Amino acid sequence: MILPRQRQVKNKTPAPVQITAEQILREAGERQEAEIRPPKQKITDSTELFEYRRQRRKEFEEQIRRVTTNIQVWVNYAKWEESQNDYARARSVWERALVDHNRNHTLRLKYAEFEMKNKFVNLARNVWDRAVTIFPRVDQLWYKYTHME
Repeated sequence: MILPRQRQVKNKTPAPVQITAEQILREAGERQEAEIRPPKQKITDSTELFEYRRQRRKEFEEQIRRVTTNIQVWVNYAKWEESQNDYARARSVWERALVDHNRNHTLRLKYAEFEMKNKFVNLARNVWDRAVTIFPRVDQLWYKYTHME
């Protein structure tokens, strides 16, 4: 095996102007281009709203299919449905998440908080009942349940 020949440094004197690492980083930051964001979408009629919602749901479903272990994707999806005032769909998303992650008590906690926040007390009570039945030793669930009652 032949190694390449090392070259000799000809000029070993320091440069007249020394550049620090901070200067290099600052200049690199200044030369960065601003992040390109898509323009804000203004929805003017019901067909555009329908198409927007369909596209967002498709994106969420694709994320869920790709990353099945990430609970935050489910939570974001359910919160988005809640922001669209479609509580039945949000509830459906929460229930599907519970099927996939049935041993996660924080998911049940967030689901019950969603029901309480939107003043669906009986539905929240149902979620709490199921949660404390499955996780009888998780104190946080009991505290929140008794606080709601």
